[in-house]
Amino acid sequence: MKIRHFWVLAHRYTGLALTAFLIVVGLSGSMLAFFKELDTAINPGFFVSAQSGKPVDPANLLETAENLDSAVRADAAWIGDTAAIVTVSPRSAAPAAYDQLIFNPYNGELLGRRSSTDLSHGIDNLMPFIYRLHYALALDELGGWILGVSALLWTLDCFVGFYLTLPATGSHRAAHNPPGKSYRRRWQAAWLVKWSASGTRINYDLHRAGGLWFWPMLLIFAWSSVYMNLSGVYDKLMKSLGEYHQPWTDFPDLPQPLQQGRIGWRQAREIAESALNRLSLEQGIIVHGPSGFWINRAKGFYVYDVRSSADIQERGGNTRVVVDAENGSVKQVLLATGQYSGNTITSWLLALHTANIWGMPYKILVCLLGMAITMLSLTGLLIWLKKRRRHRSPLS
Repeated sequence: MKIRHFWVLAHRYTGLALTAFLIVVGLSGSMLAFFKELDTAINPGFFVSAQSGKPVDPANLLETAENLDSAVRADAAWIGDTAAIVTVSPRSAAPAAYDQLIFNPYNGELLGRRSSTDLSHGIDNLMPFIYRLHYALALDELGGWILGVSALLWTLDCFVGFYLTLPATGSHRAAHNPPGKSYRRRWQAAWLVKWSASGTRINYDLHRAGGLWFWPMLLIFAWSSVYMNLSGVYDKLMKSLGEYHQPWTDFPDLPQPLQQGRIGWRQAREIAESALNRLSLEQGIIVHGPSGFWINRAKGFYVYDVRSSADIQERGGNTRVVVDAENGSVKQVLLATGQYSGNTITSWLLALHTANIWGMPYKILVCLLGMAITMLSLTGLLIWLKKRRRHRSPLS
């Protein structure tokens, strides 16, 4: 089998296997580019106007959430400029009526509750459901694993697809390309759509040219999806290429998940802020305020996230301090950029994937990319169906 034909088949059947998944993530990703705007429009009561005041202490919100309902325990707090969200889980086997508490991020007023995993509860949960559909097919761990494997195949297929746009050489070139044209001119045709041609040719051109024009973004989104859903593969590769550290990769799981640490939310926050103060003095890093505070019960530590001068996102921050939940020791201090090469690359991938950089123009680009992914999947399917019908035809 000729090498090019082998890669044609590999690209064809990989694309077919991924078609449904890519359509789901493409369409849902187009909506998620405007997650905040859409969620605010659907649930205006859950959000307030952005202010210049100091945000509420996330430890207070976490303690408030647990005091409001003894049947739940607080797992994380995420502080935004228009809302603060505390995620909770039931203390017992009985399911809780909600998994999110929404607070005013400036005065701590409770704005609402919702069960973000259950679309049957109403349109309030539409955008959280779209988010779960996007990153896990709304199937939790199983869906996340399926999409992680799909993302890895998609990443590899990006390179195969790019290779197949290159002009053929040797005997394959003689059979499919007129003589006399330079390599550059022959490849130039792959970037164009011949709108005056037949529908079959237009479909093929859209698939090939669309893949080329969006190729850098497709690769970024495919590989960042591996980071989000198949972290074991991503972590190993990043560690092999340079320095890369994350608390969930650097520390082992406990024999049993931690139910209640000796160090509480408030004390852990104080320890983390002391570490950040030292960081500011030693390295000149400017801390702008908290963006998240959560506990990893499987590994037994708190993670305190802040937005700092080392961050690149427009919202939130990935400058973090990891505090042991049993003895209060600072296990790790990580900057979003400038500390470890692998972490810097990851921060850029995350910001680009979540449309959390460069304002509205980039959000629009990400929305268009989601539509382009859907278009590439559908045009690839049509190409396969056309070839299949032709090969089955008794007149072919």
